Amino acid sequence: MKVLAVDDEPQILRALRASLAARGHEVLTAPNGETALDTLATTEVDLVVLDLGLPGIDGLEVIRRLRSWSQVPVIVLSVREAQADKIAALDAGADDFVTKPFAMDELLARTRAVLRRIGPGTPESPVVRAGDLEVDLSHRAVTRAGEPVHLTPTEYALLELLVANPGKLLTHRFLLRKVWGDGYQAQSNYLRVYVAGLRKKLEEDPTAPVRILTEPGVGYRWAAEGGSEAAG
Repeated sequence: MKVLAVDDEPQILRALRASLAARGHEVLTAPNGETALDTLATTEVDLVVLDLGLPGIDGLEVIRRLRSWSQVPVIVLSVREAQADKIAALDAGADDFVTKPFAMDELLARTRAVLRRIGPGTPESPVVRAGDLEVDLSHRAVTRAGEPVHLTPTEYALLELLVANPGKLLTHRFLLRKVWGDGYQAQSNYLRVYVAGLRKKLEEDPTAPVRILTEPGVGYRWAAEGGSEAAG
């Protein structure tokens, strides 16, 4: 995979280059938004790791411009940790958000999740499997340990969005707009109720979910391979 790392701190670019290259990725670097956009316009890459606080064109504007012509995955890497900053980046089109200072292992895990999502064969596969759970997107059918799982239309619509974007952090606003419509983007209580219902039907222990994970105050992500996180 070819990765473009964008950051105005040379030491972070060096660390990203060394860690990603050690895992077999080709790494390009850019110190600012202008250089990043020029690189992306002339070079095909598989993933962008992007700082928000860039000189000149900031990271949010890079994402907005990029999304007008490319769907290349973007992981934001930023010192900004306010929920509003995370939501703004994700709504602009970022796929994930990692806060500085960061653990390289966490960033690499997020990178693997995004690359799996865009990997060969993934978009064409109509069946998503996670342990004993199987979601057949082509037939809109869900089974667990071979037994049908009965979901309401709203529960299925929410699950479909999550499993179709494995590892990607989907904001409350995005999910509400897609499932309920534009007039419901502030009704996060709807999400809590339906996510709780899905967890009861899909998780071994709904109070310690490993499939539908919460990013407090921001949104939810589908962790197909299982993780662990407090319910929310």
